[in-house]
Amino acid sequence: MFSYKTSAFAALVGISLAVIPPVVRSATIDVTVGGPNGTVAYAPEYVNASIGDVVRFTFEQKNHTVTQSSFASPCSPLANGFDSGFVPVAANVTSDFITAELTIENTDPVWVYCRQTGHCEEGMVFAVNPGSDAKFAAFKAAAMGQNSTSTASASIVTVTATVTVSGGETITTTYGSYPGSSAPTAATSTDHKVIVGDNGTLTYNPANITAQIGDTVTFEFHQKNHTVTQSSFADPCTALSASSPGTVSFDSGFMPVATNATTFPTVTIQINDTKPFWAYCRQSTPVSHCESGMVFSVNAVENSNSSFEAFQAKALALNTTASASGSASLSSPSATSTSNSALSIHGIYGAGTVIAIVGAAVGVLL
Repeated sequence: MFSYKTSAFAALVGISLAVIPPVVRSATIDVTVGGPNGTVAYAPEYVNASIGDVVRFTFEQKNHTVTQSSFASPCSPLANGFDSGFVPVAANVTSDFITAELTIENTDPVWVYCRQTGHCEEGMVFAVNPGSDAKFAAFKAAAMGQNSTSTASASIVTVTATVTVSGGETITTTYGSYPGSSAPTAATSTDHKVIVGDNGTLTYNPANITAQIGDTVTFEFHQKNHTVTQSSFADPCTALSASSPGTVSFDSGFMPVATNATTFPTVTIQINDTKPFWAYCRQSTPVSHCESGMVFSVNAVENSNSSFEAFQAKALALNTTASASGSASLSSPSATSTSNSALSIHGIYGAGTVIAIVGAAVGVLL
């Protein structure tokens, strides 16, 4: 926890500073924590800082924390990481807010969240030196994706569709729509083409599509050696057959394609309901394709915590080699401090009043 700064304590600090060399600070970067009208956010959401810079958190209304986490687990405290503790601020406080300062001692990414119940899942996360806009967006999406209870819901709609499959056989089936997705239709007119490994990249192009019952999805495999393997939102890089034994699922198998190839193998599946369909490439040589973001979805519920972006963020979060967090220490006169070579954080208290689905059924068309 942070210490309260009484006048006596301030005098002691002044004495100690006389014998300790001052820390060179090249810039102070201000970040607001919370705010009036129930704000659940850090502003700005991330900053880029140099060694020696100080990030100053100003705690405004409500009851928030600044807690270090990791890219892989955005809403869980990092072992031996820093934590401001809860800093409640009354609604009628308008000045002299409590502040805390984080001194940057290296340029590794630092991932932060508020551990007040539900705030992280609402997107209250922060980062220092995240690396890119996309990396921070993935971190935030992963945090919001942990809120499995707030996915938009809608009334289930059913439709009876007659589908003609290979061989001319006609099958009539009644389908139900997945909550939050588009209502099912009986149309069978659209084939969605997806390039697997487009131009040598670890991607599906497009990576996320919306399809109706009876639509088909044709995967065209380009150079390298990829798969389309059904998984689940909860375990994006694990085959559904492994994470949910006994569940019927889809796997194209590996499709090696030579560098000089001009014709490409294809696999076509048919969409039989509007549930989200999650898939990934299970190639792991020389790197995990899934953990590099090579994932795919059909009918992901956008503008929700089960969006494609959240699914991809969960896959990227499994890449521990690319998501190292900066370390930190917390100083407190009432607790044992843990020191390291990365960061330090301390509190400066002002005069303010101080008071926390899985994959869709698909048919393989040969």
